[in-house]
Amino acid sequence: MRFTRLRFLILASGLLAGGGCTPQGAPSFPVVGAYFPDWMVCGLIGVAVAVGLRVIFLLTGLDAILSFRLFTYVAMGVIAALTVWTLVFGP
Repeated sequence: MRFTRLRFLILASGLLAGGGCTPQGAPSFPVVGAYFPDWMVCGLIGVAVAVGLRVIFLLTGLDAILSFRLFTYVAMGVIAALTVWTLVFGP
């Protein structure tokens, strides 16, 4: 009895979730003939921003007062990547 109920719930959830998948294609754009996904570009921008901010913080002396350097730079890179994703590729 339990197994039948579980199968029904799995089937029902699959049918209800089926409307979210649309055949629009992957969010990508051509660069020199190859298609690159948008998230990869946003990730590279996030890494570049984190490295750039590290250089700026080292030059200004702010790096010395940071307690969690790795987490700070990762968070700044993620924030930059998500901002680019929202502004450029968002709805």
